[in-house]
Amino acid sequence: MLLFLNAQEGSPRAENDALEALLSGVAAGQREAFCALYEQTRGRIYAYALSILRQTQDAEDAMQDTFLKIRSAAHLYEPRGKPLAWMLTVCKNVCLMELRRKQHTAALTPEAEAVLAAPDTLTDAEDRAVLEAAFRTLDPESLRVILLHAAVGLRHREIAKTLELPLSTVLSKYNRGIKRLQRQLEDVIE
Repeated sequence: MLLFLNAQEGSPRAENDALEALLSGVAAGQREAFCALYEQTRGRIYAYALSILRQTQDAEDAMQDTFLKIRSAAHLYEPRGKPLAWMLTVCKNVCLMELRRKQHTAALTPEAEAVLAAPDTLTDAEDRAVLEAAFRTLDPESLRVILLHAAVGLRHREIAKTLELPLSTVLSKYNRGIKRLQRQLEDVIE
């Protein structure tokens, strides 16, 4: 259950510098830079796409489309210290185009929650089931805020901007959602 302890190695500034260097390499046509960028960010891009599209297959397709768009538009990125935010904006646009095309608003399925919650972190089936059940207690917007913070690593202000919500709403949904998850998990442990 280490999802919420998603400690990233190095400082955010160092990660941003590394991602900007990779984007520069992608803009220059370096295949290795693109592969490295993909490996470093695919989980976060996928989690964000899944939080919008709510279907695993659609999210996987959107993730791939996002990376294709990033590859073709990398030369347009202006280094401002927020490469992941730029990439997530590309992802958001891809997802919104997909939603418009399909015109669907399906609920996040338990299978999608399990995949999102634990692609690399949880190996125990019981832990997955517990976390999946806990996620089902949250409303979709709270779940999205929590996942963007915990899985993607966005700060609350970035989440507010990305979801076009007031910062106070994001903070409220995050805090209430975390408290609800803690209560659910405590009930399971007892």
